[in-house]
Amino acid sequence: MSRSKESDELIFFVNGKKKGTKYGCGGGGCGACTVMISRYDPISKKIRERIAKGHGTQCGFCTPGMVMSIYTLLRNHPEPSTEQIMEALGGNLCRCTGYRPIVESAKSFSPSSACCQMNGKGKCCLDEENNEPETKNSVCTKLYEKEEFQPLDPTQELIFPPELMRMAEDSQNTVLTFRGERTTWIAPGTLNDLLELKTEYPSAPLVIGNTCLGLDMKFKDVSYPIIISPARILDLFVVTNTKEGLTLGAGLSLTQVKNILSDVVSRLPKEKTQIYCALLKHLRTLAGQQIRNVASLGGNCILNVASTEGTQQIPLTDHFLAGVPDANPEAEQVLISIFVPLSRKWEFVSAFRQAPRQQNALATVNAGMRVVFKEDTSTITDLNILYGGIGATTVSANKSCRQLIGRCWDEEMLDDAGKMICEEVSLLTTAPGGMVEYRKTLAISFLFKFYLDVLKQLKMRDPRRYPDISQKLLHILEDFPLTMPHGTQSFKDVDSQQPLQDPIGRPIMHQSGIKHATGEAVFCDDMSVLAGELFLAVVTSSKPHAKIIKEPKPLTAPAPEHWPRMQGLTMKGSLDASEALALPGVVDVITAQDVPGDNGREEESLYAQDEVICVGQIVCAVAADSYAHAKQATKKVKIVYQDLEPMIVTVQDALQHESFIGPEKKLEQGNVELAFQSADQTLEGEVHLGGQEHFYMETQSVRVVPKGEDKQMDIYVSSQDAAFTQEMVARTLGIPKNRINCHVKRVGGAFGGKTSKPGLLASVAAVAAHKVSSVCCLSTQLPRQQETGRPIRFILERGDDMLITGGRHPLLGKYRIGFMNNGRIKAADIQLYINGGCTPDDSELVLEYALLKLENAYKIPNLRVRGRVCKTNLPSNTAFRGFGFPQGAFVTETCVSAVAAKCHLPPEKVRELNMFRTIDRTIHKQEFDPTNLIKCWETCMENSSYYSRKKTVDEFNQQSFWKKRGIAIIPMKFSVGFPKTFYHQAAALVQIYTDGSVLVAHGGVEMGQGINTKMIQVASRELKIPMSYIHLDEMSTMTVPNTVTTGASTGADVNGRAVQNACQILMRRLEPIISQNPNGAWEEWGPLSEIDNCMLLRTSILHIGMKNMGWVVSEWKSDSASHTPGEGSGVNEAFIQSISLSATGYFRGYQADMDWEKGEGDVYPYFVFGAACSEVEIDCLTGGHKNIRTDIVMDGSFSINPAVDIGQIEGAFVQGLGLYTLEELKYSPEGVLYTRGPHQYKIASVTDIPEEFHVSLLTPTQNPKAIYSSKGLGEAGMFLGSSVFFAIAAAVDAARKERGLSPIWAINSPATAELIRMACEDQFTNLAFPKQILNAESRGPSQLPNAGGPSTEAGLQMDSTLLQVTRMNVFI
Repeated sequence: MSRSKESDELIFFVNGKKKGTKYGCGGGGCGACTVMISRYDPISKKIRERIAKGHGTQCGFCTPGMVMSIYTLLRNHPEPSTEQIMEALGGNLCRCTGYRPIVESAKSFSPSSACCQMNGKGKCCLDEENNEPETKNSVCTKLYEKEEFQPLDPTQELIFPPELMRMAEDSQNTVLTFRGERTTWIAPGTLNDLLELKTEYPSAPLVIGNTCLGLDMKFKDVSYPIIISPARILDLFVVTNTKEGLTLGAGLSLTQVKNILSDVVSRLPKEKTQIYCALLKHLRTLAGQQIRNVASLGGNCILNVASTEGTQQIPLTDHFLAGVPDANPEAEQVLISIFVPLSRKWEFVSAFRQAPRQQNALATVNAGMRVVFKEDTSTITDLNILYGGIGATTVSANKSCRQLIGRCWDEEMLDDAGKMICEEVSLLTTAPGGMVEYRKTLAISFLFKFYLDVLKQLKMRDPRRYPDISQKLLHILEDFPLTMPHGTQSFKDVDSQQPLQDPIGRPIMHQSGIKHATGEAVFCDDMSVLAGELFLAVVTSSKPHAKIIKEPKPLTAPAPEHWPRMQGLTMKGSLDASEALALPGVVDVITAQDVPGDNGREEESLYAQDEVICVGQIVCAVAADSYAHAKQATKKVKIVYQDLEPMIVTVQDALQHESFIGPEKKLEQGNVELAFQSADQTLEGEVHLGGQEHFYMETQSVRVVPKGEDKQMDIYVSSQDAAFTQEMVARTLGIPKNRINCHVKRVGGAFGGKTSKPGLLASVAAVAAHKVSSVCCLSTQLPRQQETGRPIRFILERGDDMLITGGRHPLLGKYRIGFMNNGRIKAADIQLYINGGCTPDDSELVLEYALLKLENAYKIPNLRVRGRVCKTNLPSNTAFRGFGFPQGAFVTETCVSAVAAKCHLPPEKVRELNMFRTIDRTIHKQEFDPTNLIKCWETCMENSSYYSRKKTVDEFNQQSFWKKRGIAIIPMKFSVGFPKTFYHQAAALVQIYTDGSVLVAHGGVEMGQGINTKMIQVASRELKIPMSYIHLDEMSTMTVPNTVTTGASTGADVNGRAVQNACQILMRRLEPIISQNPNGAWEEWGPLSEIDNCMLLRTSILHIGMKNMGWVVSEWKSDSASHTPGEGSGVNEAFIQSISLSATGYFRGYQADMDWEKGEGDVYPYFVFGAACSEVEIDCLTGGHKNIRTDIVMDGSFSINPAVDIGQIEGAFVQGLGLYTLEELKYSPEGVLYTRGPHQYKIASVTDIPEEFHVSLLTPTQNPKAIYSSKGLGEAGMFLGSSVFFAIAAAVDAARKERGLSPIWAINSPATAELIRMACEDQFTNLAFPKQILNAESRGPSQLPNAGGPSTEAGLQMDSTLLQVTRMNVFI
């Protein structure tokens, strides 16, 4: 999206003021850009406050969009219901928080809460008095005080400005025209104007919300010279309610239609509103609330407008819905309204929909079904069955329906109908979108649901005429409810003796929380455009493995005005850039030939030269005066390829071709082969875990600003490792590192994906900035290229980011287990193969971590683990939260579950039996104490009421055939840190100014994990001053050089030590002055009074970060002295005495090393233990599932900030939930990634988190390795998301047992709806795909035969499947 001064796009005007929502995916799929076209509002301010103080923000990139969604809800519903809150947030994605605190913040505006509704006492259960006396070590369950929230007063809301109302009325009869470079947008004011325009421009599309056409224009490069928007025509918004039914204006938004239908349904008898209820079922889950608010009913029917000769009614027949040309409206016709009739007494209508997740996802398959019976009988007189997601258009089972007319509604009819539909509604194995067996099975499963639903209603009308229906079957008719998550967060309160001014251990609000919520937090792309700044877009390879052919061609002479930018560029060796350079706004094309230094690293190039090794590899870049111009030019660069062999995409391909990166890694303990001989049983198998996209909300972003002398450059980058970026840019430009200064203010999410990749992308931008001329002189002679450079902005679009950068490594695990009949594991031999992609990146280190941590919580006396990194023609996979542990430990848990199933034992018993119990050693011979592991397990068992709930789950499964529940509890031993000592070093700079204020800088990067907040807390404790005195700005390689990547859960540990060291140095320097006035305040070097302490702590917690935000914040002052920094303080006295008030702190790092030859080493400084129990419910007919409850217990020792740490646990868990159950990367057989955005790739949304979500920090124990005896918790919770996966596996196992099927020893991850449904084999799966074979076969990256098929467009067909019985009023 253009950010130039001439841009007329909304995102520029919002972000151009440094205050607004952010540009996330560009397609409305993530909600980051949510806005309400409005003005300053008192309600909005209160929402921002509650989200910030309620800890509902981490990286902050998605927060303004969340605020706007809640604000819009409150504008329409000042006291929203819980369902309305969930619907409002359903279109917003967050990758950091896990949603719970965001929902809580929104829930504070609701008159009711789930917690209080449950206890039925009208009082929050958390506020009930406890008769037990409070102790020093009391457990706290409040992360913030609700009483401090400003109350909401809707009466103070500003009215819509009358002047704007008058302007809208005055322009009603005028035609508004807006002209752009490629498109003219025309907005008529009357219906006559619209009809005349459509006659003049019959091929011009009509748009109101632009939710369909806009996506095509952006992502498919569709262009229209004329677009007509009838959004101002009142005739399109008319609603007429008659005895026959509803006539809905075609311009009504889907939200308006939903509200209208809901109102009618509430007032009319059920038998008359069957069609309306079916429509409502779809509308509640179709897209997100933002899309529903603007998408029009007529727009989704995709009907155009036409002539002025009169009106016509077009019934939605099968031919029309199937897209038969002669049934379509003429090009000159305009859709005015849609008539939806009332249903008749013996007419039954139902709708069905299955999508990858519950909300904001296009349907995999949807259906509309209607049957009419002869009065007082079950004899069919009319039948319609239509499907979306089966073909390119809506598919009608018309032939089958005709054959079934006259049949009775019974099981014999159902059996015949299933066979007929399977034959009529067919899908080729190569059908676009893949999932052929699943989609066919859904079609038949929906038919069965419809049969049961109708039979149930018939039974209610005449109980004696129709047979009884087992309650075990009727469970399936109940959809998963849209419930609001609730739960508790418990942690140890600080000791009562701790000074109130000391913030350590208290739930302090995020340092930038208020700025996040207001949109004033500046991210890389929010920075103002500089004079002469250019925008960069890249051309990437379209081939997975090919040679770039060099074919010089004769050139026509370019026009003189193009000479400056075309010098030597028209044929750059192997690519033709002439057309690109001739486009307006294009300044230059940059290739490998323009790199003055190293073209990347030895193993990974910046620009491809002679050969490409993956789809998505950067070949060249285009610099232009706007991103739109640059992107347009990339499509004009011509590259000729010659395919090379082999083409390797999957792990299996790599094994076949023996394509690897690095040598095999191996660890072994005990005598494995001997142990196998003595085992009662052995089991062999393999399991596959798919990859994962980082999906940080802020895509890869970099700005390069040449400084004009000495080849210096400022790099503003969204990176976890600024020093690596600095090194890469310096090597690329061939200059010393001291000429490059990298700045990182904040990062909008990273999760490991911004460790190495930003260095490469920053280098690409730096080469462009180094090369492009700052002056383009027009001359008849070719000009001299100038090397002064211009600023470059390089922001990846979501699709390009996902294509280029890689993600978590897919893994194939092969195992052999030897065990006793009681479940004791005696031996295991496990091989891991990870898909590293085309270059090494961090893959070998990820493999090492996976092997080192693979044993998880289990003592396996005889264990051999081996692993290889597979080299394939995919973009290089890289670091990701957990760094190999989520993959390796998943294989181990799969093995343990398989042993339990084989021995017919409860999985939790087998886990307990094999768990570490006493002080022991890991497979790499490092000693550790598992006491807290056992405590976490036992506490989680107790908190979750595991055994009583498991009994309840078993009872439910006995009473329900088509829905099953599962419960699982998983232990965790997670090792923190890096395997080398130097990775743990850190530095900090702390400066005290003469007014008493303090500036802190450190080598860590704030990316949502709260490291800056914790560093302020550390400095506050060490300097004994309020947090409000301390400011922490950006991370800069000029301020703190030679930093190490922020990751491995050590950022707060090591940088906290460095800040602590710097503060202690300063306090030692100031000791002589302090000793002269030991009882003074900060400025006088002494403790404050206890009352003053209370007030200053309150100011620190609630007001930090608010003063410079335009908020009115009153500073408290005591009667005796001011406690805000001021001149003439003791600090000034230190300056007068020439005492340095600036200190560099340093931490050498934890001692850590690993000897792979010996297979031993003390690799990690300490361990984090935890356990999670999750319960789920699955729909065996569709594969959908509901996360009912999760309890987590984590060993965090003495938390520096419980709010931050619990937020990290929750966020990591939900990200892990996505890894194991939702997120699926899909590739073509040629290695082309299809899932390149939120429309195709589904991370967890607010409706996917557990309905009950409880997190407890274990009672603290000492951890002498970390600062203040804390622990790093940023990554550990990721693996606990697997508890949901194994709960799903338990539910699937229950379904298979009831059906008499053999157990599946290993289920592949992710456990998507497709996998769940096809694992629950029944008569419908066998009918749809008779030879279905379900086993534990490994699979590589999920592959689809084609892209852009029904799986991506099925959701657009959903309404038409239900409107077959309606009529459309159109003007001719």
